[in-house]
Amino acid sequence: MVESGVRYLEIGEAEAGQRLDNFLLRVMKGVPRSHVYKILRSGEVRVNKGRAKAQYHVTLGDQVRVPPVRQADPSPTPKVAPKLADDLLTRILYEDDRVLVLDKPSGLAVHGGSGIAWGVIEALRSLRPELRELELVHRLDRETSGCLLLSKRRSALRQLHADLRDSAFQKRYLCLAWGKWSGGERRVDLPLRKNTLRSGERIVRVDQESGKSAATRFALMQRFAHCTLLEAELETGRTHQIRVHLQSIGHPLLGDEKYGDASANAQLRERGLRRLFLHASLLAFPHPRDQRIIRVEAPLPEQLQALLRELSAS
Repeated sequence: MVESGVRYLEIGEAEAGQRLDNFLLRVMKGVPRSHVYKILRSGEVRVNKGRAKAQYHVTLGDQVRVPPVRQADPSPTPKVAPKLADDLLTRILYEDDRVLVLDKPSGLAVHGGSGIAWGVIEALRSLRPELRELELVHRLDRETSGCLLLSKRRSALRQLHADLRDSAFQKRYLCLAWGKWSGGERRVDLPLRKNTLRSGERIVRVDQESGKSAATRFALMQRFAHCTLLEAELETGRTHQIRVHLQSIGHPLLGDEKYGDASANAQLRERGLRRLFLHASLLAFPHPRDQRIIRVEAPLPEQLQALLRELSAS
């Protein structure tokens, strides 16, 4: 272990536009992810002498105070298994000189940390070392599959984050919810509050008093005997938003071990559902170069298609 002293880092052109937590994870290599968030919450990290939240986007010239921490000795970057490497490279849905859209598989985290040696971003950096500025534009839960956007240039990242904040993205998901859905389209507008446990686990709850605004539109796709296939379109991008909104209206997402219904999950497990039934099926965004709309779709994984075929036949 190596102990560092207080560091004062100035944000340059290469770092500008990153979320503060992502910046810290890059400069504090070897520090557990949970500890990085702990020092952020405690106010030990300062930006321009003031507190800053994890989601703050650092700007050119910002002065970031990084407190003393114990860091693990640098270790070699884990190699990506050849089978996974081949699979990831075939999952690229769209790519040009500024962006890359990947059909992320379920079960693979978007980044390493908390006992995970590497995720999508580390794997792609290893497989494509020429992409020195490759960064995640947004995130998907580990068990969620589908469209994941990455930027290949810092300038593109800044523009894409600005478009995200301006709600210029369109994100649609396919999800299988428990219970019989009444009516057709439904808009759920319930504020959400995120709590992070000491372990680093995130728990989100509906909180009318101190939660952040969150809205999801649900459209009916197909009814089954005991569940319903829905398309969810995000108006906001809160953590676990679709999962918590479905739970709050009595239609928990199937395969969801955190917010779902254990009995319903067990019934669908017998039918072959071994994962969260949540798939990012469509992503549309303004291209960072010229603002033309790029629309990318990811097909529903075969495992989930097979389940729907069985449910239709029963």
